[in-house]
Amino acid sequence: MRLKPGRPDLATFASRHDVPVAGEGRLAVTFLGVSTLLVQDGDSAVMTDGFFSRPGLLQVGLGKVAPHLDRIDAALDRALGDAGLDGLDAVMPVHSHYDHALDSAVVADRTGALLIGGESTANVGVGGGLAPDRIRVVASGDTVECGAFSLTFVASSHCPPDRFPGTIDAPVTPPAKVGAYRCGEAWSILLTHRSGRTALLQGSAGYVPGSLAGHDAEVAYLGVGQLGVQPLEYLEAYWEHTVRAVGARRVVLIHWDDFFRPLDRPLHALPYAGDDLDITMNVLGRLADEDGVALHLPRLWQREDPWAGLDG
Repeated sequence: MRLKPGRPDLATFASRHDVPVAGEGRLAVTFLGVSTLLVQDGDSAVMTDGFFSRPGLLQVGLGKVAPHLDRIDAALDRALGDAGLDGLDAVMPVHSHYDHALDSAVVADRTGALLIGGESTANVGVGGGLAPDRIRVVASGDTVECGAFSLTFVASSHCPPDRFPGTIDAPVTPPAKVGAYRCGEAWSILLTHRSGRTALLQGSAGYVPGSLAGHDAEVAYLGVGQLGVQPLEYLEAYWEHTVRAVGARRVVLIHWDDFFRPLDRPLHALPYAGDDLDITMNVLGRLADEDGVALHLPRLWQREDPWAGLDG
């Protein structure tokens, strides 16, 4: 843990919260905190993570965690209601740490979604009471068709340090210690909509050199949690093996908010003790300028169209 006090001021980056707003009936992405993204076209919808409980720091550090049903229901009602949706086609945790997968079984159950991931995610689903026929286990390179979306899963890695490495080899039944939610299989998810629009969903700031070679994505949603405390060479390599690898022309940064705060309070950046968004924005801003890539931060609850303007 670093000794630097305080946290970055998000007002410093206000101009970056400028992803185009999605028009009515358009393909849209809604940021719901951490790495939770709702991608939908009004008929089909998929969601990464579905993490809404956001237990406080004291509970995470000293107690056990479990899905907070009222918070999950409130978030789903708002996000799906704003999009005019009745449910989801899929929920896909980007890996199985608690701040990604804790609520995934409940979200899948509440929305009728298929829970997709590796064996570790499957054990979260089974432990959370989800029926086995609602769980799809994938391996690297697999593509799953979900409504209007094709989802290709490519093995990735967690940004160092991974505080709970390893796999989940037996069902995790909440309440449980956060250490029970081991990382498991980490994913780069390549999303293609039937319209031809494409996106890379990179929930964790980890990468596997060369893993995304041969894949294309117009937009990259890039996890940056813990990225600001890495060496400069790591940040540059991360950009190289994600954004440049897929040829993205717009990048939207996620996993920068303090996930110990509930979603009914204003978002704050993670404290300097564990990350440094100032450094991340400085370095990635420079790389984006060099490559002619648009760099953004998303707005909570807002239906956004990250593909707008990319055809010109």
